[in-house]
Amino acid sequence: MEIDLRHLRLVTVVAEQGSVTKASAALGMAQPALSAQLNRIDQALGGPVFVRDRHGTRTTPLGELVLRHARVLLPAMEAFHDDVRRHVLARPDTATSLRVGTVSTVLGGIFLNRLRADLAGVTVTSFTSWSADAAAVRLADGTLDVALVGACGDAVLPTEGGVEWTRLRTDPVFVLLPEHHRLAGDDEVPLGELAEENWLSAPGDGCFERCFVTACARSGFTPREVSETERASAVEQVKGGHAIALVQPLLLDLPGVRAVALEGEPLRWTQYVAWRGDAAERFDVDVVRAAAVYAHAEAVRRTPAYERYVIAQGSAP
Repeated sequence: MEIDLRHLRLVTVVAEQGSVTKASAALGMAQPALSAQLNRIDQALGGPVFVRDRHGTRTTPLGELVLRHARVLLPAMEAFHDDVRRHVLARPDTATSLRVGTVSTVLGGIFLNRLRADLAGVTVTSFTSWSADAAAVRLADGTLDVALVGACGDAVLPTEGGVEWTRLRTDPVFVLLPEHHRLAGDDEVPLGELAEENWLSAPGDGCFERCFVTACARSGFTPREVSETERASAVEQVKGGHAIALVQPLLLDLPGVRAVALEGEPLRWTQYVAWRGDAAERFDVDVVRAAAVYAHAEAVRRTPAYERYVIAQGSAP
């Protein structure tokens, strides 16, 4: 692994916060994920950047060297991004293209198709990121125009660089069960009834794993290790009876599996659309917002079981 600016930002935040726990909260990352990143940074550099013990986190001499360079490189890169953004905004042809990023959402295809239909003459190009933070950085530096993001219901999304987030809809997280599972016929299931299961979840950074473990603790158990996998692989593994999956309930009327609500909605997932505050100078933000709202409503319509659920809950879009 080669050290890049993202790693330097992590080291800087950990040094500023004085502990991995505080830094993970500031970064919106799960603590195990941050610890793993720091271990990989140590391996790449050939030595530890921090001493981590019960007194907190302190930089080693190697860590001080890294921080000295980070304090030069990070501001320089921010200045570079500002210059690029000003140049891009000055170009007369930017309105003919729209760069759209998607993160942890099943709405991307519907959203992109709607944009292409509604923005005549605009070339829509799509990109994928694994975290809202990464998408926000790209929005701020002008390499993305729009982001459609799914995030844990408790997540605080970054606004640095003038990024603005519009909440579209918050949905409960469902559990995907094989159709022959003993609870597959229930309308909803208590989380505690699934304590002995093997779990699957979508990949990505953020607070969802921490929220899931907290929900399990409130239900009186500690989950087995949660494996990460993309959606199609999760469906196949669940269908085969090898695991169950935490899923967004949209677009999931599939043979061999059944998406079931968790009693009390202990986990929630929110869809957002985002752009920079100056976006209206470059494209019609009302059209983009309307396309995002449409994408969620259309996904609900295409998922009759979930549509019945939201109607029963009195929360239909």
